[in-house]
Amino acid sequence: MKMNYTTIEERSVFLGKYIVHNKETVRGAAKAFGISKSTVHIDVTQRLKKINPQLWKQVRSVLDENKAERHIRGGQATKHKYETLKEIENQGQMW
Repeated sequence: MKMNYTTIEERSVFLGKYIVHNKETVRGAAKAFGISKSTVHIDVTQRLKKINPQLWKQVRSVLDENKAERHIRGGQATKHKYETLKEIENQGQMW
């Protein structure tokens, strides 16, 4: 996705709005825009706080929510992995 910004400040606001609008993670935003996770994190946590405190609070809320849910998502991913492995194993026994 092409970002339309000319300054770091504009990029920070753009990323902040994207994260809030899509309930996105730092990793997801970085992947969507082809920039590093570190850059996204610095933009939305440090720079955005100085540029647009209200948007920063919204971003912080989304990031805190993601952080609170990550252990659940990790458990779901592990469960899915082992269910898939078990399916493959069972298919191999059928032949």
